[in-house]
Amino acid sequence: MNITKRKPVTVGEIITEEFLEPLGITQGRLAEAMGVSRKTVNELCTNKRSITADTALMLAKVFSNTPDFWLNLQQRNDIWAALHTPKRLARIERAKPVRDAAA
Repeated sequence: MNITKRKPVTVGEIITEEFLEPLGITQGRLAEAMGVSRKTVNELCTNKRSITADTALMLAKVFSNTPDFWLNLQQRNDIWAALHTPKRLARIERAKPVRDAAA
């Protein structure tokens, strides 16, 4: 996976700008199609909720794409956030390969 200094597009931006707006549907309509609450969809659109496997499967079904599409978007954002949050990055950098840790 290529990691850049530029923050990747978020799941919420993709849902809103690539699906809801072009299709002319509301968060409420998407929630109904997914069988979840409007609050759940709003939290996805505002990046307050992460994509889970279940959510990815539902979004794939309602938008006729793949769950991998949604999970990959989430993963890119999660990795970027981990590498660009100083406290998290410091913790990650303390990790050692198993061979080195055993010595």
